Amino acid sequence: MSTSRPHIGIFGRQNTGKSSLINLLTSQETAIVSDIPGTTTDPVKKSVEILGIGPVVLVDTAGIDDAGELGRKRVNKSLEAIKKVDCAVLLIAGNQFGQYELDLIRYFEKFSTPYLILHNKSDISKIAALTKTAIAHHSKATVIDFSAKDPGDSDKIIDSLKEIIPRDREQNKTLIGDLVKPKDLVLLVTPIDSEAPEGRLILPQNQTIRDALDNDCITIVVKDTGLDGFLELGIKPALTITDSQVFGYVAERIPESVPLTSFSILFARQKGDFEAYLQGTPYISKLKDDDNVLVLESCTHQTSCDDIGRVKIPKLLRKFTGKKLSFTFVSGLSEIDPPPPLPGEAYALVVQCGGCMVTRKQLINRMKSFTEKDIPVTNYGMALAYMNGIFERATRMFNNHESDTHAIHTP
Repeated sequence: MSTSRPHIGIFGRQNTGKSSLINLLTSQETAIVSDIPGTTTDPVKKSVEILGIGPVVLVDTAGIDDAGELGRKRVNKSLEAIKKVDCAVLLIAGNQFGQYELDLIRYFEKFSTPYLILHNKSDISKIAALTKTAIAHHSKATVIDFSAKDPGDSDKIIDSLKEIIPRDREQNKTLIGDLVKPKDLVLLVTPIDSEAPEGRLILPQNQTIRDALDNDCITIVVKDTGLDGFLELGIKPALTITDSQVFGYVAERIPESVPLTSFSILFARQKGDFEAYLQGTPYISKLKDDDNVLVLESCTHQTSCDDIGRVKIPKLLRKFTGKKLSFTFVSGLSEIDPPPPLPGEAYALVVQCGGCMVTRKQLINRMKSFTEKDIPVTNYGMALAYMNGIFERATRMFNNHESDTHAIHTP
């Protein structure tokens, strides 16, 4: 699933026509339509093209009024999806507007998710003045009366969606464009070890190369074992970006006058709460015996002996601090609020991966679960830079740029 596409969530009660709305927006039978409640269970992502908007990911969710033990689990999944979408549609029908809708609005506002309110099935029952008044009392969102059976109604919905899709989404931000200028030489150091995928580079490296080219830079890509050979050429790069795992090795060889950072730190600035990472990383030095450290991976993958999150970082943290630390690992985004490992205990530190496979909204709200509780957070690259004694150098270049333009400040 491409994280470069806006994620639009469809929420509402059962049988309000969520799947019919998706079919209307895409002008095809993208989703299964049925009068049987509970047809949609877990949130379903659909990569589609909407004329007038372009490629998007539509997230079809279960009815917020689903009942029973299984139904409650479906509802929780739907509410979780609010944290992960860029904008939302609250769908109502038959002039039903009550506690279910108010709960959704509360969640939208809590997680800073812009939204529309659509009243479906206007061919059967148009939205009433009383319903409009009730909505206006609780929400300032745009309200549209429409029928999923009328293709002509799609234009006004699409126009309104274009208005609420955040314009400052991380996908439209550059990784290094504000750090370089055209014709600058950018040096990328990419180790090839047992964790590297067969026959290709990992996504952060690919995206950084593309971003450098988009900014008209000259790019040189070398393995860590080829770095000395490059430096012997006497060419001075304008910027060096390295895999975090060889931070110390590269820092010893790249002149202090050359800006140096890592792929992971670039993604931390682009997608994560960079200020929270900056503040939380030094807490590594305050870890104590028996502290619990939570390591968050945004995707799932096979673990190898060289795994950075599950093997290398825990080993380095124990060595750097000299403390007996315990670790909990969470893969994917399904467990947003993992409980403490033991009753009455809390995590002392959260270490998040770069998040190359998820959207900024997903990562920001994942971190919010911990920053709201004043739990220090860091990311792979920043933690490795700190433990290699080059944290200040690896983040220095960002002091001259408005890092708050790369961060979402939520209430």
